[in-house]
Amino acid sequence: MNTDPTRPEPVRFDTKIAVLLRGDLEPWQRLNVTAFLVSGLGNQIPEVIGEPYEDADGVGYLSMFRQPVLVFEGSKETLKAAHGRALSRALPRAVFTSDLFATGNDRDNRAAVRAVPTAELDLVGLAVYGPRGGVDKVLKGARMHP
Repeated sequence: MNTDPTRPEPVRFDTKIAVLLRGDLEPWQRLNVTAFLVSGLGNQIPEVIGEPYEDADGVGYLSMFRQPVLVFEGSKETLKAAHGRALSRALPRAVFTSDLFATGNDRDNRAAVRAVPTAELDLVGLAVYGPRGGVDKVLKGARMHP
């Protein structure tokens, strides 16, 4: 318990933003996939975005997520299971498939995902947002990214 009246209590979130990456990705792929995945959440779920930033000189900066993004890793099978659980819980989600490494633009990315049935998606990344407990269940079997 915080007893210092000048220091506010830490903010606790009842929701979670999480990214699950396939463990065999190269470091540059992990960063790229994470950036693409989380961009989808802010666009569709405005409540995850905080207020704009401003420095002491009044220079403005873009708004960012209002809460941490937790990054996990797992096997191909872990990703497939997590994807199925996210779908069954109807949680907001974004996917990144291995096919997207060969495309160079949004139009081709969407076409690459659309060409593959859900059960056959070769997932390398999944972002999910929702109630903390629901997201924890989706991520069962995954481990925090080192």
